[in-house]
Amino acid sequence: MSTSFDSARVAVIGGGPAGLMAAEALSLQGVQVDVHDAMPSVGRKFLMAGKGGMNITHSEPLEPFLDRYGARREWISPLLETFGPDALRTWLRGLGVETFVGSSGRVFPTDMKAAPMLRAWLHRLREAGVRFHMRHKWTGWQIAGATDAGAPTPDNAAHTLLFATPAGEQIFTYDAVVFALGGASWPRLGSDAAWVPLMASRDVPVRALQPANCGFDADWSPYLRERFAGQPVKSIAISLTDIDEKVHNRQGEILLTETGLEGSLIYALSAVIRERIMADGDVTVTLDLAPGLTLERVIAEVTRPRGSRSMSSHLNGRIGISGVKLALLHEILPKEVFADAARLAPAIKALPVRLSRARPIAEAISSAGGIPFEALNQHLMIEHLPGVFCAGEMLDWEAPTGGYLLTACFASGLVAGRGAAAFVGARAALP
Repeated sequence: MSTSFDSARVAVIGGGPAGLMAAEALSLQGVQVDVHDAMPSVGRKFLMAGKGGMNITHSEPLEPFLDRYGARREWISPLLETFGPDALRTWLRGLGVETFVGSSGRVFPTDMKAAPMLRAWLHRLREAGVRFHMRHKWTGWQIAGATDAGAPTPDNAAHTLLFATPAGEQIFTYDAVVFALGGASWPRLGSDAAWVPLMASRDVPVRALQPANCGFDADWSPYLRERFAGQPVKSIAISLTDIDEKVHNRQGEILLTETGLEGSLIYALSAVIRERIMADGDVTVTLDLAPGLTLERVIAEVTRPRGSRSMSSHLNGRIGISGVKLALLHEILPKEVFADAARLAPAIKALPVRLSRARPIAEAISSAGGIPFEALNQHLMIEHLPGVFCAGEMLDWEAPTGGYLLTACFASGLVAGRGAAAFVGARAALP
C-alpha cells in the first residue's frame, strides 16, 4: 500500500548545513520532515567554523572552482550545477543575509557571523513545519526477522530507525531518510563517524576516513617549538611533487605550530601531502622564503660583503629575512651551510622541510573518505537501499577551505532532499 504524498514523512539525520538544506528541500515539496540530531542544538560545527568570519563560498569562476574538488570533480560538478556559489548567495539573500566578496575572493556575510544566518534559517524551517528532535542519536535500523536465517527483508526496513535519547531508545518509521551525519573531524561537535559501522552493517561501502584540511608534523627541535610555535610565516611559497609527478606551487602564508605546519597553504595541499606520506612514509616540501625575489637577486644580495655584521643581521638588512623565517633556516640548515653565503642563498629559495605524518583526524577541519559516489544514484540515493539518501561530508570527497566545503555541503543536501521528495512522490503515485 502506498502513502499519500501529503502524509509522507521523511527523516533527516544530522543538523548541519547539508541536513538542514535537505530538510528545506523536502518541506518545500509539502513533505513532513523530522530532523534528528545527537547534539543539544543544530549547526554546532557550522557555528564554530564561523567564529573567525563566516566564509560561506568563493567568487572565482566555476571552472577553477570545480577544480578544487580534485579527483571528485566529475561527481561534485552536477551538484554545483544544481546549486552553485551564485545560487547560494541568492538563497542567502532570501534569508535576509547580504554577502560581500573579500580581497581574497572569498564570500562572507556582511556581518561576518554565522549565528544570525542560522537563526533566520531555523525560523523559516520551523515556520514550514520542520520538526526538530534534539539529543536523538541514531543507533541503527530495526529490521523485522533479522535474527531469523533467510528471513525476508521488509520494504521499509531501511526506514525504521533506532535512536538513543534522554528518554531511552525510541523507534521511528519513515517513508525515506536523508543521512547527513558529517565526517570524523571535530567529534566533540557531533561528527564522530559512529555511522560508519552502522552503514557497513547494511553492506554500504565506506572508504576509510582520513584527515583533510589538516596540519602535518615536522618534528621540530624544542627551541623552535618553545620560541616560535603559533607564529605565522608570511609571504612564502610552497612547492611539492604529488604521487603522479605533478609539481604543485602555491603562495601565501603558513602557521608554524608546536608539532609542525598548518594554515591555508598547507590545507590547500593537504590531500597531496597526505597521499605522498601514505605512499612514501614522509614527504619533503620546499619553502621559498623570499618569493618576491628571483634566485639571482637573492644570491647577489646574500653574497655581498657583510663586514662585521652577523649573517642574521645581513639577511635582515639585505632581503628582510628575520624572526620565524630566520629561525626556520637555523632549524633546517647545518651551521656550515648557514655560514656559507653561496650555499645559503639557494636554500632561502628552496628550503626543504620534511613532513612525517598528518595530525589526528579529530583536529582536522574536515575529513576525506566516506560513502563513494559510485554507490549512489544521481539523486544521492544508495543504490541497494531505496529511499536512503546521503549528503555532506559523509560522502567521499574533499576540498580546501575557502568556501568550497560549505558550498558542496549545501548543494549535496539540496540534491538529496529533492531526491527524497521525488522518491516519496513516486511511491505515493503507486496504486
